[in-house]
Amino acid sequence: MIDPAAAVAELRALLEVEEIDTDLFRGGASEERPGRVFGGLVVAQALAAAARDLAGSDRQAHSLHAYFLRAGDTTRPIIYRVLRDFDGGSFANRRVVAMQGGKPILNLAASFHRREDGFAHAAAMTQVPSPEQCPDLVTALAATGQKFPQAMLDRLAAFEIRPGPPAVQGSDTPHQFLWFKLAAPIDSDEVLRRVVLTYASDFALVSTAILPHSKAIFSPGMQVASLDHAVWFHSTPPVDDWLLYAMDSPWAGHARGFARGALYDRAGTLVASVAQEGLCRAVPTQEPTA
Repeated sequence: MIDPAAAVAELRALLEVEEIDTDLFRGGASEERPGRVFGGLVVAQALAAAARDLAGSDRQAHSLHAYFLRAGDTTRPIIYRVLRDFDGGSFANRRVVAMQGGKPILNLAASFHRREDGFAHAAAMTQVPSPEQCPDLVTALAATGQKFPQAMLDRLAAFEIRPGPPAVQGSDTPHQFLWFKLAAPIDSDEVLRRVVLTYASDFALVSTAILPHSKAIFSPGMQVASLDHAVWFHSTPPVDDWLLYAMDSPWAGHARGFARGALYDRAGTLVASVAQEGLCRAVPTQEPTA
């Protein structure tokens, strides 16, 4: 069993990109074995690179929009080139191109806003069972009989995750929720907390789009991959404490699925909103020969 504190320390090191030249950064390889890079990792590292020159300023990321172009290789580092498109009095904008093997694997644009007061309202938190009333991830998966890749479980080791039951009956909009928090405390600033939330915001979101179709995301015959991802930060997320991730999917079609997410802290404050479109393609499985 992986030690929670060690897993969180490993995640933190993975999310901290190395500056190798002006506006050029390197993110470390995520695994020693071959595989596809987790989309949330690439977006999170790209945000970390985008925010680097704004460290120490009073401007924090309020939104990001990313497009996944190619699958990344887990055994190789990722290079991030940052373009400083705009620095205004209140806002700053950064573009980031993530590359492997000389080819772009992700494009990201992030906007940063100087903190200021203004009128405010927010949607109320969905009424769901508390994290103490929900099973841990391994127990929940075992109850459904789902086969979850070990590499994915290793990726989630830095988090404590408690999913609730998905709801598809009696509704045109499938939805699901989960509670999550870091498995051990992390000494972090506002930038890193946003980067951690960005990483976690890719958990399970696009799977909401296939809930009504009697398919599991890792079942044979399903090809599922993120196409784009957007996050709006409403405040600095307390990633050391429980966060509710409420997800729904108002549409799927043409081998794509669209999903939305709302993230609330334990007190019911909306801290971030997320949207994602993903490839949800049913591919024919080969029948066994006699």
